[in-house]
Amino acid sequence: MSRTVGIPSSVEETLALLTGERYLADRDLAVVVFLALKLRRPIFLEGEPGVGKTEIAKVLAAGLGRELIRLQCYEGLDANAAVYEWNYLRQILELRLAEATHAQDSRDELAAEIFGERFLIKRPLLRALEPHSSGPPVLLIDEVDRADEPFEAFLLEILSDFQVSIPEFGVLRAAEPPIVVLTSNRTREVHDALKRRCLYHWVGYPDAARELMILQARVPEANAELGAAIVKYVQNLRRRNLYKAPGVAETLDWARAILALGAHALTPDLAADTLGVLLKYEEDVGTARAGIAADFAPPAH
Repeated sequence: MSRTVGIPSSVEETLALLTGERYLADRDLAVVVFLALKLRRPIFLEGEPGVGKTEIAKVLAAGLGRELIRLQCYEGLDANAAVYEWNYLRQILELRLAEATHAQDSRDELAAEIFGERFLIKRPLLRALEPHSSGPPVLLIDEVDRADEPFEAFLLEILSDFQVSIPEFGVLRAAEPPIVVLTSNRTREVHDALKRRCLYHWVGYPDAARELMILQARVPEANAELGAAIVKYVQNLRRRNLYKAPGVAETLDWARAILALGAHALTPDLAADTLGVLLKYEEDVGTARAGIAADFAPPAH
């Protein structure tokens, strides 16, 4: 982890922090990130998969020198997996050991602390509320739209006061709130009450110029001609009626795959052979392959 640094004091410093970690954000996003840090409000990032939502949390953790704590959401996620649970197996074993020693003092002492901290298994949300030597951590709540609505309501309670009530243990409250980043791929609408707790930003696909800058920053070994050809092709693909258009993450993966094959120029055959890196559905691969001849045809005079 890098050394701890202070919270940026301006939008320009926020842009510089993101750029320093090779995240080329537009000013609108930098403003939202700055305000979230300044006002200690969660950030809610919505957008298509692969456009860089999750990366924001990673970049903030690296740039600020903070620990990154990630909660990956999924259907059926509950408090046991997200907040805490008791180590029941260890509790039972220690109780049996105390009984086997026939020592009344040991049994009484263990009974008093059986729901103590050493038996508490801390999950991401609880760990994010604890003090950290490097300062409040960055808590990434990834793909919150995949969680069930009851968990969403539970999450709303935690983000309101940054505290957790454990019946057998008491209330655990964050001395300083973590830096919270929530992401959503919009597979379903997230409740307005949760969004109101956050500063919102839609992360869209970058234009060609920005995407080329991102590729050059993240895959510097790709020459200028190859980078421009890759970005042009991907930008054209996104204009088609695809089931799932490629994100920036796929653009970068495709560039690395082409370089791994020892190529330094994009050709029709190379594009056809590697479409599975760029596209993730058979129908989309078929659509792209059918148009490759036209995509690489020289411009008409």
